[in-house]
Amino acid sequence: MANATNVLSSGLEITGSIRFSHDMIIDGKIEGEITSDKGRITIGENATIKGDVSAGEVKVYGNVEGKITSQRCELKDKSRINGDIKSKVFSMEEGAKLSGRTDIGG
Repeated sequence: MANATNVLSSGLEITGSIRFSHDMIIDGKIEGEITSDKGRITIGENATIKGDVSAGEVKVYGNVEGKITSQRCELKDKSRINGDIKSKVFSMEEGAKLSGRTDIGG
């Protein structure tokens, strides 16, 4: 399993920290920190995250309440972010909502 993808589907609720290595898709409710050194995380439309997210690449379709730190961050059209974003590369589609500060580049 060279590039395993971890999936936390809707209906699943987790309280606590999550650490992963490769790819992760979250569509449930998470309360806690999500961390990966270089992995990719996709936060699905049904997902609600309350906690900081740190990964190589973060793609958000759902809701995040916390700080996002990444090399690349994409906010999709229905995403809702309440927190700061620090990323080298950042994109935000029309319709996405961000309440917080951004630190882009560097």
